[in-house]
Amino acid sequence: MDGKRVKVLFEQAMSRAAVAERQDDFALAFAELERSHILGQRWLLRHLRSHWAMLRIARKTGDRREAAGQITRLIGSPLFWLVGWLPKGNSGGANVSPVQPMPLQGDLAIELAGYNVWSDVGQRFAVAASVAAIVILLG
Repeated sequence: MDGKRVKVLFEQAMSRAAVAERQDDFALAFAELERSHILGQRWLLRHLRSHWAMLRIARKTGDRREAAGQITRLIGSPLFWLVGWLPKGNSGGANVSPVQPMPLQGDLAIELAGYNVWSDVGQRFAVAASVAAIVILLG
């Protein structure tokens, strides 16, 4: 899996979602955001961006259940991201469990074939431990 390519694909999906949103095509916008969620959940800020955009669509369409689901995901995502509880292929919408792995479809299966969340978890814990050590030393 090429992380740089996945980031580019994430940004492309976010751009297509923004265009669809401006054209009031909220179904297409949400579908692109689900794609961006799958591509971006490896990186915390991209993961949060996809949920934030999903919340915006939910508010524009008056979908209270989706909005509540996105708020819950925005709150829980940082902790789940830190410990690696990121089910591969999960589309991020409130219509599915936030911890349910889902099969990757089409090109996403190819682009994310080599991704293993546990290799990232080790890096996240190292960063978190370093930040905690700095805070303790400066505190």
